[in-house]
Amino acid sequence: MNKSILLGLALIAGTGAAIAQQAPQYSVPVPKLADSPYVFDTAEQHGIKVTVLSKTIGRAFGMAFLPDGDLLLSQRAGELVIVHKPTGAQPLADPVTVPGLPRTASGKSGLLDVALHPDFAHNHWIYFTYLEDAPDGPLVDGTTRRTFLTLKRGKLEDGKLTGVETLIKAGSSFPTASRVLVAKDGKVWMTSGGPFDRQSQELNSLNGKVLRLNEDGSIPKDNPFVGKKGANGAVYTYGHRDQHGLAINPLTGQVFTAEHGPNGGDKADLIKPGGNYGWPDHSYGREYDGSEISALPLVPGIEKPLLVWLPSIAPTCLYFYEGDKFPAWKGNLFTCSARRGEINGTGGLERTVLNDKLGELRRETLLTQLHKRVRNIKEGPDGNLYVLIEGDENALLRIEPAGL
Repeated sequence: MNKSILLGLALIAGTGAAIAQQAPQYSVPVPKLADSPYVFDTAEQHGIKVTVLSKTIGRAFGMAFLPDGDLLLSQRAGELVIVHKPTGAQPLADPVTVPGLPRTASGKSGLLDVALHPDFAHNHWIYFTYLEDAPDGPLVDGTTRRTFLTLKRGKLEDGKLTGVETLIKAGSSFPTASRVLVAKDGKVWMTSGGPFDRQSQELNSLNGKVLRLNEDGSIPKDNPFVGKKGANGAVYTYGHRDQHGLAINPLTGQVFTAEHGPNGGDKADLIKPGGNYGWPDHSYGREYDGSEISALPLVPGIEKPLLVWLPSIAPTCLYFYEGDKFPAWKGNLFTCSARRGEINGTGGLERTVLNDKLGELRRETLLTQLHKRVRNIKEGPDGNLYVLIEGDENALLRIEPAGL
């Protein structure tokens, strides 16, 4: 994903010089979302209905369904909100804000992703990634301060968040995206970005990494760099650029991430312990002026990606569908897209069919008719898919079979 779109999202802030080198943004017309449902045909699920459930949410980044069927959303403005009964037939009321989140002074930092502990119904733990101000860091363009990426945990009970604690704090960096998931075994997986310097390759830095922690924030003894001199034991893989997607295959337990290349070269990776994923030395992408970054995207010692996108699709999420409402999609990998080929207004949802050895069989792009930026997707308790849209309109959508 390119830096200009990240600037528009306020999720990534590059250096002033890097931003100044951006080419002008190009766009296709972006229509408003319709009030009545859309019906689309697709390659393997013949007939889907897409309903706009709510336009009253803010710019949401993460989402998680609660045991009672309500939907928890994390919003970039620094708010957790609860959307009540999104699976119901009636239009949604305004989301309810959850009190108890930390606040930042600058307004440039804030909330990113949110995830539930697998035993949330009993322990009420939620995990969220959060950008805190670095008070002594430099300003970019006089407005954006360096931040600390943190992982926090708190208890969500009776609509309130209490007992918030910081489990890990990465070093000072410019704001980057971050995802978090808690696996069935209680291990916490977290992504961090490192798009602008060599911190991705430095094992003593937590930037540009996939991190693996115990549920209390301690470091698992079987992490690959535990005990290695000069390395942080929380690091599980390194050499990542800017990771907006994180998924766990519910059948195999394998972990996958999706990250933005620079100008093209977005990719999805199977995460292997101790793996080096190449950035910034090796990339399928190019600089924003079209010049080459690396002669070879892969060399010995660099992990091969599962999927590559040329041109860029600006991947913003990663998710395996395992429901029964769409039998033809069961086991498919979904990747959200903010825009394609450097053109605004071309976002969508990419569906990839993989075989049992993770070999790619085919891809299909969905929701391109909306011309919107797709930020996240999750399966609801009803087996339907719920999608976050952001940009000129922030909305929650539901995808269900249309019965064509």
